[in-house]
Amino acid sequence: MRSQHIKVALVQISPVWLNKQATLKKIITRLEDAADQGAELAVFGEALLPGYPFWLALTDGASWNKTVVKELHRHYALNAISIEQGDLEEVCAFAKANNLSIYLGIIERPQDRGGHSLYASMVYIDASGVVQSVHRKLQPTYDERLTWSPGDGHGLVTHQLKGFTLSGLNCWENWMPLPRAAMYAQGTNLHVACWPGSDHNTRDITRFIAREGRCYVLSVSSLMSKTDFPKDTPHLEEILSQAPEVLTNGGSCIAGPDGEWIVEPQIGSEQIIYANLDLHRVFEERQNFDPAGHYSRPDVTQLYVNRNRQTTVKFDQDAAS
Repeated sequence: MRSQHIKVALVQISPVWLNKQATLKKIITRLEDAADQGAELAVFGEALLPGYPFWLALTDGASWNKTVVKELHRHYALNAISIEQGDLEEVCAFAKANNLSIYLGIIERPQDRGGHSLYASMVYIDASGVVQSVHRKLQPTYDERLTWSPGDGHGLVTHQLKGFTLSGLNCWENWMPLPRAAMYAQGTNLHVACWPGSDHNTRDITRFIAREGRCYVLSVSSLMSKTDFPKDTPHLEEILSQAPEVLTNGGSCIAGPDGEWIVEPQIGSEQIIYANLDLHRVFEERQNFDPAGHYSRPDVTQLYVNRNRQTTVKFDQDAAS
């Protein structure tokens, strides 16, 4: 029988902003800490690797053909992650060596979309070190659309870890009823919500999803303040002239399947939040409500999900040969 308990680690840190290699090094260091504490699942915030596009709101990012914005986008793209080119190999190797599963928020520059456009992606790496899913954020929020591309449903999948069924969504996707319903239908009982940061995002929705889904919810956020911007950031002076002292304050937290806090939002400091979760609590709360089971009416309402990876071209291999 699969284990009914799991130890999780919510890694709340700031990136080395827009520096892929330095941020990867910091991630590995925190994973070492989590592994030393016996964590079996470690989760990180949205776009942590290599960072959230704060400049868009600080440099008039919607201005057409603006040099500052184009140069920052170039810098962002060159520090984005290409999974196909091996950018996550070190993280995968660490996962395998330490029997540790990982949800990691990245900025992805995928080769299957030409290798230039960027996606806010949530990667799940299992304890054997294999990338099992890459969920590209379905709908970038507001000014994020100026630098991130819209994703698809390919990553709307769940994963088994011990007795738990894991799911994950990026930031405001967690407010979207239908993606949540897609995860409930696949049996999720431990949902990971990744955020760029701040308790104003995590304080309400974390408990809401936990209560609606009768599942554990891990909301994991990053941190960012003016002092976290590297000195070699392009156009740093213009960014800092408009930036508040604190851009994101964390807010990582855990809610149980009854919708009550296990760990309230943690604000203002880098830390790893640990918790031991008991699957029995899910079965207790599903007694009176199960959104995809006994309290659903599929004869009345059903959801269709397109999980095809979207592409602009399909090649006929036989014709090519």
